Amino acid sequence: MAEVLLETQGHVATITLRNEGRFNAMSMAMWLQLRETLNALDADRTVRVVVLRGAGDKAFVSGADISEFGEKRNDPASVAAYDAAVANAQGALAGFRCPVIAAISGICYGGGLGLVMACDLRYAAPNARFRMPAARLGLGYAYAGIKRMVAVLGVVKASEVFYTANVYTAADALRLGLVGALTDDVFAAAAETAAVIASNAPLTIEAGKQAFNAVLSGGAPDNLAAVDAAVKACFKSEDYAEGRAAFAEKRVPNFNAR
Repeated sequence: MAEVLLETQGHVATITLRNEGRFNAMSMAMWLQLRETLNALDADRTVRVVVLRGAGDKAFVSGADISEFGEKRNDPASVAAYDAAVANAQGALAGFRCPVIAAISGICYGGGLGLVMACDLRYAAPNARFRMPAARLGLGYAYAGIKRMVAVLGVVKASEVFYTANVYTAADALRLGLVGALTDDVFAAAAETAAVIASNAPLTIEAGKQAFNAVLSGGAPDNLAAVDAAVKACFKSEDYAEGRAAFAEKRVPNFNAR
């Protein structure tokens, strides 16, 4: 069964993409469900960080479920609808108000690579394999996906990954800057980092996320104004007072997103 699973513990939400019979390939329904899940989490102010993973350890996501393409991408209207579902899901990840950590084990191809590049932090297991196979399939790849790839890898490395459609090992991914670290227990590493982030001041983290996204968008005036407002809100917050008090008292701060 293809589905998007959600588990929340404390301030950490874990989203698991499951379609194990197809190495967690993303069906149309899964793309739609992922966006819905992220939208619901975005409204849940108790959530401070998200971990995204695939079910099992053989695959993160092997790409879009190509077996559906004959039905779901067989004319201009259905292609547009499918591409919108993919773009909206990846956009919801990239624009999520707090950090998203990708925990990558096994195959990470195509749409899976697109998902990974929409995450803020990326950890890979030694068995991770990466590929952008669009050029081997003859399908077009949308501007937003190329833009995100260039933002993560730079134009030269992104061009190599896209034009060659080669398979890259976990070590290659680290060299390219696609992932931040390789670790034997990628899920434990992601959980550990998530716990650290969740313990920090959430308003500061969210303002930082807005600022990073504003940089990637080219510093549009509306985005810069939103960042400025978010930064000013931090200095007016109870958490700012708590952070200063905890520092003076040499104790761990207790932040409440207020």
